[in-house]
Amino acid sequence: MLAKRIIPCLDVRDGQVVKGVQFRNHEIIGDIVPLAKRYAEEGADELVFYDITASSDGRVVDKSWVSRVAEVIDIPFCVAGGIKSLEDAAKILSFGADKISINSPALADPTLITRLAERFGVQCIVVGIDTWYDAETGKYHVNQYTGDESRTRVTQWETLDWVQEVQKRGAGEIVLNMMNQDGVRNGYDLEQLKKVREVCHVPLIASGGAGTMEHFLEAFRDADVDGALAASVFHKQIINIGELKTYLATQGMEIRIC
Repeated sequence: MLAKRIIPCLDVRDGQVVKGVQFRNHEIIGDIVPLAKRYAEEGADELVFYDITASSDGRVVDKSWVSRVAEVIDIPFCVAGGIKSLEDAAKILSFGADKISINSPALADPTLITRLAERFGVQCIVVGIDTWYDAETGKYHVNQYTGDESRTRVTQWETLDWVQEVQKRGAGEIVLNMMNQDGVRNGYDLEQLKKVREVCHVPLIASGGAGTMEHFLEAFRDADVDGALAASVFHKQIINIGELKTYLATQGMEIRIC
C-alpha cells in the first residue's frame, strides 16, 4: 500500500500566500518561500502552489518564486496557474517544479491535457477540478476561473463526467477542490469523494474542508483518497503536520513518518 500524502496548499496572489473562504475574501498569510520551507521541515509529503489569478488574468504563473522554492525544499512540489501551453509547462518544470497542474485552461482546451501528458509523462500532469454542489438540483458542477469572483462561471460539465474525461485525456492525478467546504473547516465532502473515487482510477487528492485531524482520517479511511490537501489549518497553525502524521499512523493509516 502506498503511503497517504499530507499536502499543504499555498494559494499565491501578488507574490504572497493568501487564503479565502469558499474561494472569496482572501487574506494575506505570509511570504511564499518561508512558508514552503516551514511545511517541508514539519514533514509535508509535498506542496501545491496555486497562482489563483493567473488564469483569470490571462497570464502564466509568476516563475520568479518557483526557482526560489526549489532551492529551499527537498520534497516534491506542484505548480498551477495559467499554464496554457507546452512551453509554459516546460519553463515551470525547468525551474524546479516536479508537477504542473491545470484547471481552467483544461476546461478551455481539453486537448491540452493530452499534449502535456504525451510531452512530459502522465506522472507530472495534475488536473485540478473546482466543484460546487448545487443543493437545488442535487448535482455537482465544475466551475472555471474561480480565482476571480467577477469571472467565476459554472461550466457545462458535471463533476463526475469531467473526472472521467480528464482521465481519458491523460491526467495522472486529480485534485478535487470542493468549493462548498473551502476554508470553513467542517470536514471534507465525503459523499462527493466516495462518488468520485468510484470513477477515478488515478491518484485522487481531497481538497477543501479540513478542520481537525479526524477529518483527514475520514478522507483516507472512508473515501480512500490518496492524499489530503489543506491550507487554513496549517497556515493558522491549528494542526501541526508532524503531529497529524503521528495521529494517522496510530489509527492504522500508512503514513511516511519523518
